[in-house]
Amino acid sequence: MSYQVIARKYRPQRFADVVGQEHVTQTLANAVRQNRIAHAYLFCGPRGTGKTTIARIFAKCLNCTNGPSVDFADEDSKCIEIAEGRSIDVLEIDGASNNGVEQVRELRETVKYAPASSTFKIYIIDEVHMLSAAAFNALLKTLEEPPAHVKFMFATTDPQKVLPTILSRCQRFDLRRIPTALIVRHLEKIARAEGVQVEGAALYAIGRGADGGMRDAESTLDQLISFCGNSIGEADVLTMFGLTAQAQILALANAMLGGQADVVLRELDALAQAGKDLGRLLTDLLGHFRNLLVYQVSRGDLDLLEVSEAEAAALKEQAPRIDTEPLTRMLETLTDTEARLGDAVSKKIALEVALLKTIQARSALSLDAVLQRLNQLRQESAAQDDPAPVGRAETAAPPRSDVASPAPESIAAPAASRAFALSANEDAPSASASADDDVARPAAVGDDLETLWNRLLDAVGRVSPFTRSYLLKAFPASFERGVLVIGFDPEFADYLPLVDNARNQALLQTKLREMGLAEAQVRFAKLSAPPPQTRKSSPAAPDPALAAPSESPATLAAPKASSAQPEARETKPARRNPSEFKDDPLIKQAIEIFRGQIVEVRS
Repeated sequence: MSYQVIARKYRPQRFADVVGQEHVTQTLANAVRQNRIAHAYLFCGPRGTGKTTIARIFAKCLNCTNGPSVDFADEDSKCIEIAEGRSIDVLEIDGASNNGVEQVRELRETVKYAPASSTFKIYIIDEVHMLSAAAFNALLKTLEEPPAHVKFMFATTDPQKVLPTILSRCQRFDLRRIPTALIVRHLEKIARAEGVQVEGAALYAIGRGADGGMRDAESTLDQLISFCGNSIGEADVLTMFGLTAQAQILALANAMLGGQADVVLRELDALAQAGKDLGRLLTDLLGHFRNLLVYQVSRGDLDLLEVSEAEAAALKEQAPRIDTEPLTRMLETLTDTEARLGDAVSKKIALEVALLKTIQARSALSLDAVLQRLNQLRQESAAQDDPAPVGRAETAAPPRSDVASPAPESIAAPAASRAFALSANEDAPSASASADDDVARPAAVGDDLETLWNRLLDAVGRVSPFTRSYLLKAFPASFERGVLVIGFDPEFADYLPLVDNARNQALLQTKLREMGLAEAQVRFAKLSAPPPQTRKSSPAAPDPALAAPSESPATLAAPKASSAQPEARETKPARRNPSEFKDDPLIKQAIEIFRGQIVEVRS
């Protein structure tokens, strides 16, 4: 008898022999036992996962003697005919070579005839997605309402190419990739039956290289037996297929976690000189760091991972050395490299740069962490340099009766007892006072809305210039009942979602609290901007001719001079179309890094 390859010799002959597809085999077995057999089935999944094998076993269950039955006899002549592919009632058709309308018409002519000696006439069409659209349409009516003695079984690796009208007429089963541990266990049984000694590490390397396909793993074992004889080691597997040893991958990952760039470059150079597949090496590194992340998040739950004992020990040792956030940044860097590695002219250089970037990503700080730290330092500095506003309120002198009180619509602090008014004869702050002192000075009852707004802009600008640049497009709408309403004109409404967030709310309330408005709240709104002269809420200055004798001329000169000046009009920058800049490489990279969007382009 001629030699039979391992993939055919050890092909499963009943549902119990199928590895890793219990969700499919159990469903089909129950359908046979309950006599709930549909007229069409579609088996989808990667290559070598058992699609055609399951279809043949299902055909045995349907056409066995005294069937349908799941527990058919191995020596049943009908089952043997199906297994050997010579049953006249089970027809296997290659969809790639029989994909025309003429072949489908012939099939439609034959389905009307009853089976010769079996219960059903079964058509198994492999790679059904290769049928043309016209062939699919010609099959529709027969597939939806076939004769009672006809069953269709389709197998495909690309279900997206199957017409939806075909999918809707079939019971679909999606086969998944077989876990590495199950592949290793099955290969151990085959090696024992063949009388071959195979190292455990070699079996794991075969399973890792098979990428979830049992047929690929069996073919690899068959080839290794021819190459090595009756004794197979891990080095033989790695040499034949260009894989990297698991110990080398773990050593490379250890060096990356330790920030040892020189060690990483030397290890990578040694692997490249040995002819290892660098693309596969990157995939293995990604898989290891992914397993490390899952191990950290799941708090050491190894049931979620498909790892060997050596890798499990490495995960336990590496997990305390890095936090989840930097590990996520390392994974993002490696993932971006994997997408670009196929187009790189020199894969080694691309991978060297990627590994160095990954090491840098481990110790990098996120933008949110930097802003939070700067805000914290700013608050600590303000608390150390200036006393609390309440302490000033206790020492402040009460307002004199000869100073005009502000109008009711002037902004006053919500907690008026903790604010104070500056009288005309009180000592003014010196010109050499620091900017921080000005920020910490409580808001005076006499301050109008524009004065408070300008002070708030200055305070915010020292902490976050970006936020201040957004607020420059806004205007203070009102300050009533402790709520400062900040308006954005419809022309600048695009800025509203950029500035209205919890971080900026906290920043503005902190600065208002430092200015003595401890209970103040902030709200953003889309409002039409009023003319500049209507924004002032302080009372108009009295006429110098009607001024009381006790008032100083210098006190009245400033408002008079300011009223005489012509009203300045703000020149609005010309707006440009953001789509003109979206294809710029630097702008695209900045948008990708900061996860932003182009709102406005100004010269």
